[in-house]
Amino acid sequence: MTTPPSGLRERKKQATREALRAAALRLAVEHGPDRVRVEDIAEAAGVSPRTYNNYFASREQAIVSAVTADREARIAAAVAGRPAGVRLADAVTDAAVEQYTSTGEREREALLLITTRTALRDAFLDTTAGIEPPLTAVIAERLGGAGTRTTARVLAASVAAAVRIALEDWLRGWRRPGGAVEIAGAAGNAENAQAAGGLDAGGLVVPAGSLPDQLRAALAPLAPALDAAERGAGP
Repeated sequence: MTTPPSGLRERKKQATREALRAAALRLAVEHGPDRVRVEDIAEAAGVSPRTYNNYFASREQAIVSAVTADREARIAAAVAGRPAGVRLADAVTDAAVEQYTSTGEREREALLLITTRTALRDAFLDTTAGIEPPLTAVIAERLGGAGTRTTARVLAASVAAAVRIALEDWLRGWRRPGGAVEIAGAAGNAENAQAAGGLDAGGLVVPAGSLPDQLRAALAPLAPALDAAERGAGP
């Protein structure tokens, strides 16, 4: 049997991953996250539960992936795409803010669900760890020279931690049992969440304050370290 070319294989994997994300979010919106099983998501996406497990470890991961899909790689790509003259600290901060605040309709639906379930919020926060590997590569390339990989990894891990802290503070918010809710600049509706399975015991979490401001405040303490690394990489 002929082995499919790697490019075709990767496209098939990406298509499967996207189908699982879409199915997970659709079922969660229709029935409520707690009423969706991995088997249901797999069937809706046209794959086996075993195949599902090759992509996601839980239903929460699949649902959250609808809003976080490939965000880690996009942050790294945005930093890499900034002109060489742009300060590294500014490039990192702008990329994080841009990628965490640009949302479409599907992302807004997922964010509304995330604010209603502790397990979804935890899965959402856990995705920030994925920022480290691709950002490490981009920072190392920008710094250049021997011995920069460790520095780049420390900086990238610090960025990932800062983003998580910003999101934790944002999602800590305040709670209320229903009514209109503003999420990431887009109007959501808490009654929809209630209809789709009810709120968790703590009620709906309404994100507090401006997420861009939270991200910039959390990343600001890293600027001196990023600046120092950049100066050390200079000619």
